[in-house]
Amino acid sequence: MCKQWSFTRLFTVYFTAITAVTVSVFIFFGLHIIDSFFSYYVDKVHEETQHMLVMQAAAHYKMFGSWQGYDGAELGAVAKLSGDYFTITDNLGHTVYTGEKDVERCCANPNHVYAQVTYPILVDGKKVGQLVAGYFTNHITSPEADAFRGSGVSLVILAILCISLSSALVSILFFYRLSKPLREIVATAKEISKGHLQSSVIIQSNVAEMHEIADSINMLGTSLLNQEKFRQQLIVELSHELRTPLQILLNQIEAMLDGIYQPDKARLESMRAEISRTRELLNELEDRLIYENDSFELNIAPTDISEIALKVALGHEGGFAQKGLEFITEIEPEIMIPADSIRFAQVLINILSNALKYTRNGRVFLSLKRDGDSTELVIADSGEGIAPDVIENISKRSAQAFKAVNSKGVGLYIAKLIIDKHGWKLSIDSEPAAGTRISVRM
Repeated sequence: MCKQWSFTRLFTVYFTAITAVTVSVFIFFGLHIIDSFFSYYVDKVHEETQHMLVMQAAAHYKMFGSWQGYDGAELGAVAKLSGDYFTITDNLGHTVYTGEKDVERCCANPNHVYAQVTYPILVDGKKVGQLVAGYFTNHITSPEADAFRGSGVSLVILAILCISLSSALVSILFFYRLSKPLREIVATAKEISKGHLQSSVIIQSNVAEMHEIADSINMLGTSLLNQEKFRQQLIVELSHELRTPLQILLNQIEAMLDGIYQPDKARLESMRAEISRTRELLNELEDRLIYENDSFELNIAPTDISEIALKVALGHEGGFAQKGLEFITEIEPEIMIPADSIRFAQVLINILSNALKYTRNGRVFLSLKRDGDSTELVIADSGEGIAPDVIENISKRSAQAFKAVNSKGVGLYIAKLIIDKHGWKLSIDSEPAAGTRISVRM
């Protein structure tokens, strides 16, 4: 199981790691850039010193017309201050002056390699000798140069640290603004988990995702509150509905036991009717609990729905005949589709039972036909119709219209759940007092 950290700790760890890596990278590249600029500066200092040595040597030869009496000790001492050494030879190769005797390594740095550059000494365009200049690469003994390099390194490190500090302050402020609505959301979620379902969260944030999370928490709380109200009201109404038939049965049984009247057929039939009504209430409650919680499974198999439709229609013919309703069926034979035969039969029974219950006169029409690659089931009646709010709740799969135990539309709502789970499409077209047309496209 993945270890869970708090948002604050996780942010601190990631921020510290990212900052450390960023600072290290910037310092590395910053020092590299400083070294490059310093090397360029050192090369320029050596080059200027070497040109000065050539010019001084040429000036002496031009003044005296020869190398006779030339002494470069003083000039060599000056050049040595910047880490430059030189040797002058005439055109015959004889050494006029050299300051390169016993030149040792400047330091232990392997990058400081002793290098030599040869320059011709020209007087009036004529070569009178040559100067071999020697120096240590990437090094200069000047205190000013060391100070320049040291200040450059210090400025780079200071700049990076200042940027890192500024970034840390900005990140802390951003983290505070980001975590505040999160803390409010967490606090509200904890309140809801404790049973305070009226709790809601209102956040001040410019982050769209934060508002989406807050809205989801508020919707969750509202949904749980509605479910709790529905549960309480269902218990109250169910107990009320069950109390009446149980009280009737109790009164009749006590009267029989007290000898007030005999248990004749009429009274027993009355008792059986009350027991049947109680059983229907319990069955309806069980159906709601199963279907509204989506706790039922489908047993999908190739099914002859024409045969099922014929059997269900045959079972309802008596009911329609007793009410004097015309029942018309148009069922195309041998329609095979993948379906749960029991659930499909329940869909037909629920819809036809509604048509029988809410149609006082006229007719009920049942049609099952192929339509291209799909099959359409149509049940139409001339009954009292369904109210628009009930249709809307059925379409949205909302149980708000079915709070009462005997409320109209429960059977159609359960049919909708079965139809949706099959992946079919339900259409309801109804007008009050003008009938209802229900279509299922499979």
